[in-house]
Amino acid sequence: MKTIIEKLKEVWNVQELKTRILITLALLAVYRLGSYIILPGIDKDAIAASLSKGGDSDPGLLDLLNTFSGGAFFNGAVFALGIMPYISASIIVQLLGFAIPYFQKLQKEGEAGQRRMNQITRYITIAITLVQGSAYLNYMHASFPSAISEHVGLTLFWLSNIIILTAGTVFCMWIGEKITDKGIGNGISLIITAGIIATMPQAFLGEFGNKFSSSAGGPVIFVVELAIFILVVVASVALVQAVRKIQIKFAKHAIASSSGNSGGISGLDHIPIKLNAAGVMPIIFAQAIMFIPGAIGQAFGASADPSTFLGKMQDFTSLPYNIVFFFLVVVFTYVYTALISNPKQYEDYLKNQNAFIPNVNRGDEANYIDLVTTRITLPGSIALGFIAILPGLARLFLMVDINFAVFFGGTSLLIMVAVVLDTIQQINGHLAMNGYDSKSSRTKKERITA
Repeated sequence: MKTIIEKLKEVWNVQELKTRILITLALLAVYRLGSYIILPGIDKDAIAASLSKGGDSDPGLLDLLNTFSGGAFFNGAVFALGIMPYISASIIVQLLGFAIPYFQKLQKEGEAGQRRMNQITRYITIAITLVQGSAYLNYMHASFPSAISEHVGLTLFWLSNIIILTAGTVFCMWIGEKITDKGIGNGISLIITAGIIATMPQAFLGEFGNKFSSSAGGPVIFVVELAIFILVVVASVALVQAVRKIQIKFAKHAIASSSGNSGGISGLDHIPIKLNAAGVMPIIFAQAIMFIPGAIGQAFGASADPSTFLGKMQDFTSLPYNIVFFFLVVVFTYVYTALISNPKQYEDYLKNQNAFIPNVNRGDEANYIDLVTTRITLPGSIALGFIAILPGLARLFLMVDINFAVFFGGTSLLIMVAVVLDTIQQINGHLAMNGYDSKSSRTKKERITA
């Protein structure tokens, strides 16, 4: 506890870091406020009453979407769609970068090309929001008819709320970009994490109440569930932080010129290749894809009965859903790793530092690093896929409450772990930078005094 307090004092003493954290918290508070502002013509209490009586009780993707939006989905709030349309648009733009030369050209144009791609992503986000907003309003009207005001015409209800939902998603996107620019951490990921954390206490309390009832196993089962949950958290942290170290060595004259620093830049004597270089993005991509069958089926009026294949594809505890989801996570892990990894960059670094990889011929470093990355991506993607389907397994074999199952591994937990670790790393980076600057200033003053 003392170490934590000291760390908080260090953070608070760095003015820039303190400002960034306060901006981040303020913007996240605005986002959470939007989760409680209800769309006109919708009665939130009527929705809650219908859900408490068993309405929409089947475990499905809508429960996950409600978790990602921090409860805004079933609140009928202006942020009901949250940031998910933007995630879907980002996936589309990433995939277009593989197939269309124009987007491949933009990826190579540096900052100007990235700005253009961001602009295209925003336009696609608006288009997706219009489609998803229409589906959402139709769902609310069909599933909770008592929650729709009789004094508002259907056309006015649809037109006004589709505009509000679109504006809400665009505003969430703006908040995420501002957090990334002016705050600390990745803004889009932090928005998703804030929504997940907001529903977490209620899920734990619900599972606690269920297990302490006379017919649900008692406190022993709840303690066992918590123990398994902690193990899953530890495994998730290990997966996020695991690296494969490729040893490198430096030429003698390079060692001498670096004043005894045999590790070159940052003092490293190895190249760290992450076991899960893609992070949480494959989970987000796969989760977004899993919404497509239900959206298409609903658009064409197909039955979503749990016994049908379409119904099972909307139930995250079903076997077909988990098989497809696991496969998508593995595939997207390879795809995203290929997008972000750049073995040639490591090869250039080795040449500039006059370093080499033992037993690897000069000029073959990029191929060797690419081979190592490909090999470790397989176990990493399998582990990521297994953790991703744990909520369904927990629901099937442990019979945990549906709301608690969402946090029992899976997308929610991995997002929280990855985002928290990334944010902590950025904070430590700011602290290290401040410490280096302070030390340099002191050294300069000592030299002037001398």
